[in-house]
Amino acid sequence: MMNAKARAVNSPDSNFYATEITRRDLDKHDILIEIKYAGICHSDIHTAHGEWGPVNYPLVPGHEIAGIVKEIGSDVSKYQIDDRVGVGCMVDSCGECEHCQNGEEQYCLKGNVGTYAGTDRYGEPTQGGYSTHIVVHEDFVLRIPDNIGLDAAAPLLCAGITTYSPLNHWKAYEGKNVAVIGMGGLGHMAVQIAHAMGAEVTVLSRTLNKKEDGLKLGASHYYATSDEATFEQLTSSFDLIINTVSANLKIDDYLKLLALDGTIVNVGAPAEPISLRVANLIGHRRSFAGSAIGGIRETQEMLDFCSKHNIEPQIELISADQIDEAYDRVLSSDVKYRFVIDTSTM
Repeated sequence: MMNAKARAVNSPDSNFYATEITRRDLDKHDILIEIKYAGICHSDIHTAHGEWGPVNYPLVPGHEIAGIVKEIGSDVSKYQIDDRVGVGCMVDSCGECEHCQNGEEQYCLKGNVGTYAGTDRYGEPTQGGYSTHIVVHEDFVLRIPDNIGLDAAAPLLCAGITTYSPLNHWKAYEGKNVAVIGMGGLGHMAVQIAHAMGAEVTVLSRTLNKKEDGLKLGASHYYATSDEATFEQLTSSFDLIINTVSANLKIDDYLKLLALDGTIVNVGAPAEPISLRVANLIGHRRSFAGSAIGGIRETQEMLDFCSKHNIEPQIELISADQIDEAYDRVLSSDVKYRFVIDTSTM
């Protein structure tokens, strides 16, 4: 076993503090990764604040992890020492159910093991990427393409795959009109990926403050949802809407923007329940859906897609001492567009 430097919280309203956590000895299929960078996801904030249910504190969040392989178990076949690798939102699953067998471990019928706030196969709580090292089974490790910097790669392991998966599943390809609600950490990735897939992309944001960025990243249109005329002008316009925000929106207003057979997919996860009028679904055979991350196979596909199309998140690099400030800024939408922790500052 080894000790790793980390940053943790010990209650829903705790500030982060420096600590050390224990990483397990390598099993035969395990990999020890020296973490170089860890992205900050809104899920980290929800979990750290106890908004998604009880948390076993102390908690080390972080499931956007990029680093270097430092040691490998005796039977590891997929990676070698010094490989550039990443870890996303899960570190294990049953491997036996139909979803795991189909490469969709995120929907494991027995429940996948989260990178943090989960319980691993040894009965120990999982701790995440706000740390210097992590031990992960090789089947849940991703290869980072050489042309993507490790700092930029980290947010792809959650923000990238969380938006790629529904765009891929609902076929946001050439000829499709796709809208992205929210121009934040998830939204700015959805814009780039949908554009690269060939869709015509529209951003629906509360204001026009980020319009210039949205157009540069691949959007053809940008509208302010604070303007009621937007909803009248765009009625029945979109084949697919990706909702990236974690706020409780008036979903009915957005359902009316869908064309016949259109779908809204929520990837943002508000802490509170939401409501909608079923009549707005029935009228044009519309659908309201949700999507989690992708499986390991699809996540690697996403990384390779981003490599091919030169897609990277826009990041702001911070030290470990700035995590609390970063959380506050995420909550006030004051980041363009993803915070990444330099873990050498742990």
